[in-house]
Amino acid sequence: MGNQNYKVFWQEALNQLRQEYKAAGEEDVFELWFRMDYVEDDANIIKVSVPSEFMRNQMESKGCFDQISKKLSLLTGQSEIKIETQITNSQISSVSDAEQTPEPFKNSDKAASSSEKSEKADSSKPHHPQLLERYTFDTFVSGDNNNFAYSAALAAAKKPGKAYNPLLLYGGVGLGKTHLMQSIGNYIYEHSDSKLKICCVPAENFLNEFTDSLKNNTPNKFKNKYRNLDVLLLDDIHFLQGKESLQEETFHTFNSLNERGAQMVFTCDRPINELKGIEDRLKTRFSSGVCIDMQPPGYEVRCAIIKKKLDILEKNIEEDVIDFIAKNIQLNVRDLEAAIKTVVGYQDLIGKKVTVDIAKDILKDTISNATGNSVSMETILKVIADIENTSIADIKGKKRNKKIAETRHIAIYIARELLEYSYPELGNEFGGRDHSTILSAYNNIADRIKTDPSFDSRIKGIINAIKDYKKI
Repeated sequence: MGNQNYKVFWQEALNQLRQEYKAAGEEDVFELWFRMDYVEDDANIIKVSVPSEFMRNQMESKGCFDQISKKLSLLTGQSEIKIETQITNSQISSVSDAEQTPEPFKNSDKAASSSEKSEKADSSKPHHPQLLERYTFDTFVSGDNNNFAYSAALAAAKKPGKAYNPLLLYGGVGLGKTHLMQSIGNYIYEHSDSKLKICCVPAENFLNEFTDSLKNNTPNKFKNKYRNLDVLLLDDIHFLQGKESLQEETFHTFNSLNERGAQMVFTCDRPINELKGIEDRLKTRFSSGVCIDMQPPGYEVRCAIIKKKLDILEKNIEEDVIDFIAKNIQLNVRDLEAAIKTVVGYQDLIGKKVTVDIAKDILKDTISNATGNSVSMETILKVIADIENTSIADIKGKKRNKKIAETRHIAIYIARELLEYSYPELGNEFGGRDHSTILSAYNNIADRIKTDPSFDSRIKGIINAIKDYKKI
């Protein structure tokens, strides 16, 4: 067992940093990025645990470890104290409020365990009519792909109008944007005064209301409704493209709510700068807070999502079927849910457990829709090996000459882009390499693409060849 000679100094260093952040009005930032637990120490090395690989990388890039190290040096008189990290729960973070970042509302003692919250919600007041009851933080599975989004959403829910405001979540369909947005609404509603005005509306409904107000000559009614909210949750803002009058109204609504200190949350299917037909002044406002890219879940998180959904349904399916679904449906959670419902429905109707062979048959349409042209790691490696005039064994192997190393990096980059594998997963596919090696290879190609147009064209050509490849 390791020593804990520095534990008292560690706690004092964290306490001092917390006070400094609090004095600067950024206590929520401290709570988000200093989530680490003391494990042990050895000589001038302190080992701590952090929730995930994603969080460790973010903490490192933000200089959190350096800040603590400097504090420790001042407190202990040691010239250099190094911080070493380990991951608490491998790839997957649990989703209990106690493990997530910001403190509950200062003016509320209602924050409780998830079971207590559920009981309180059932007994104290009816559910919010615009929010789906199933969309809560407890039913959301977080992992390396969405830890930041989850933590930021919870911070916004616990300190509405103060932390992460406005909050913009963007990404492809079925990645949990609406789930997180409505979780914010449900959390605020459960822990707030019933007089708080919360509105959750899809942009299309927002347009319909606006159009009706013009047709019925009741524009003031529309303005009074939306400009006096405490919380606005506006879903799918890409729907505003090309709708000039609605954009004008949205612009003024944003300004009014911003002045009131209201919490605003938006979702979009792509980055704001990629939207066409939206005024720059509105783009600027949408992106004036925190913008977070929602990424597809890795294999481990997909497995966790499946098991979470099964727990909610109070159903069971075989582990090898879970593995089959997680490996073949990679791009969004909705397809995972559809697959789970199909398998569970089959088991209930037929009265017997679904095997992998049965799953392949009953899920063939779902898997086909989810994977498009069914690009696989095997296809990626074969096509790249053919184009680059090398072998799959060399790509996965230990050779380090310039040609093979570049080809290996290209394969890693393209596999990451097309299959959405996590870095540890890619490491396993490419000869058991460490995730940091895989990350470095990916970044190497990504950087070259940005600066070298001819190399960019080369990579796009390889990707097109992979997508067009037909297995004989």
